[in-house]
Amino acid sequence: MNEAISAHGASTAPRLRPHRLAGLASMAGTTIEWYDFFLYGTAAALIFNKIFFPALDPISGVLAAFATYAVGFLGRPLGGIVFGHFGDRLGRKSMLLLTLLMMGIPTIAIGLIPTYQQIGYWAAILLVAMRLLQGMAVGGEWGGAVLMAVEHAPPGRKGFYGSLPQTGVGAGLILSSLAMGAVARLPEADMLAWGWRLPFLASILLLGVGWLIRLKVPESPDFRQLERQNRKVRLPLLEVLRRYPRETLTIIGARSAENAWFYMSVTFALAYAANQLGIPRADLLAAIGAGAVLSLITMPLCGHLSDRIGQRRLYFCGLLLLCAFVQPFFALLGTRDEQLVWWAMVLAVGVVFPILYAPESLLFARQYPTEIRYSGISLSVQLAGVLGGGFAPMLSTQLLEMADGEPRYVVLYLIGMGLVALFCTALMSPDPKPDR
Repeated sequence: MNEAISAHGASTAPRLRPHRLAGLASMAGTTIEWYDFFLYGTAAALIFNKIFFPALDPISGVLAAFATYAVGFLGRPLGGIVFGHFGDRLGRKSMLLLTLLMMGIPTIAIGLIPTYQQIGYWAAILLVAMRLLQGMAVGGEWGGAVLMAVEHAPPGRKGFYGSLPQTGVGAGLILSSLAMGAVARLPEADMLAWGWRLPFLASILLLGVGWLIRLKVPESPDFRQLERQNRKVRLPLLEVLRRYPRETLTIIGARSAENAWFYMSVTFALAYAANQLGIPRADLLAAIGAGAVLSLITMPLCGHLSDRIGQRRLYFCGLLLLCAFVQPFFALLGTRDEQLVWWAMVLAVGVVFPILYAPESLLFARQYPTEIRYSGISLSVQLAGVLGGGFAPMLSTQLLEMADGEPRYVVLYLIGMGLVALFCTALMSPDPKPDR
């Protein structure tokens, strides 16, 4: 069995503050970075096809906008490899500061990009370049954030603290939904002319806040011990591929379904419900925001529960729930009933997603020893992001078109991914006995 995550910070009062600060900083940082990332996804679903690809028909324009969205996922494995290497060699903290800058600056730049009407297809090229940098930043961010939280946490509470950076996803989604919901209420001409830029430019404030918080966090105690024992690996990624191929493949397979489910819920379903079903965009964004608010409660609760029953067991239960809920989710959207649509989005984002996402930090980190942990989880999780989240909206849009606007093929696609994930999760090592 792989080396257990160390229990630094468990018993003495001076150690309590660092693990709490690390948890808070991880959550704050991921909130800011996911705000930036989700903002782009929402804009791709509702706006970018009209201002960057106006020469295309509506379906093709949406596909083109989602293609630029997918570029961010292609950048994530590259970011995971680069930042994972230096995170294992130089430390977790410095990489988290760098990824924060690398996400915030391109987001601000997107808010300044001229439209197609002004510079033609150069606008789309600039958009793709900024999206690639965003993807690389997220690819390096996640591994460092969850390791800072988990490696600082005391025994018996590592699942809970590992869920805190995951909670930042819901907080980022809330902020991006509120921001885009506000500009969506503008007259369409104003929204397309200048309103959509405001949420991107607002990222400069969040960037400053996140930088100040992360500066105060001490380096991971596990990494410090690694330095003291002189156990650093010269090429961590090579060690991951050579010694841990099974762990890497099972994480990729297990995580792809969760990632597909989430981005289907907040990106594809948003475009499907607005464009195909005619449900008002502001109502959909409000429902997604409500689900994200609920996730602020359910995510840490699921993290706490995972400390009691085990991370693998909870993740397995979440995958079963995903497979069971896919058909009802689309059926509820298809009713076009305001309350039923609201419940569909809230349950998808605020219940199903947290059961899957909360235990991932510790479950996946536990698969690798300290000296290659940043590289291992970054590579596997970000490759899963490409397979599960990056192409899911585009593929589902095409499946929807093949079925004449009916989501039956999309339902089969998601259930199939859930079944593969169940198989991969079953191959992971059993949960250790909970710390008491």
